[in-house]
Amino acid sequence: MPDDVSAAERRTRFEALAPELIEPLRRFLVRRTDPATADDVLADTLLVCWRRLDDVPVDAALPWAYGVARNCLANAQRGSRRQDRLAAKVATVDPPAVTVPGPDAGGGRHEERLEEALAQLTATEAELVRLWAWEQLTPAEIATVLGLTPNAVSIRLHRAREKLKELLRKDGRKDDGGSGHEESREGRAP
Repeated sequence: MPDDVSAAERRTRFEALAPELIEPLRRFLVRRTDPATADDVLADTLLVCWRRLDDVPVDAALPWAYGVARNCLANAQRGSRRQDRLAAKVATVDPPAVTVPGPDAGGGRHEERLEEALAQLTATEAELVRLWAWEQLTPAEIATVLGLTPNAVSIRLHRAREKLKELLRKDGRKDDGGSGHEESREGRAP
């Protein structure tokens, strides 16, 4: 009978915890991968949370779950890369017919610039910025997700934000073609 009580308590705790985690985790994952993969990884993440329910911190469940989601997403991406390598091997043996490119994602130029700038950051820098900006986590919470100290997160986040700001400035200057007064001769005699 004691096993039934502990199983009921576990279920009750998980049923109280899961609704608080689902939407933040879904947003976290959709920002990092396609919707179908995000749904699969969300399911894997919740499964890990269920299996390791005793390890979930009561006061910091969401940052802990973000860390689990990151690991589950990394596993899914490794699996996807393996599938891609296998598909490439198969394609050399039996090349596919010519394909038509799919529709464009449709994001605006600002979103494209941000994605390009984030791609120029290291993986850790980009993840720090995403956790801070998109998930609105504090450095202490980010430290829980990434397994770092809050001090290290604060320092690295500051550097990553400055680097991103500079990349966005550079990209903006490239697009604008300069400030416009380099060639101006107004008010000057020839």
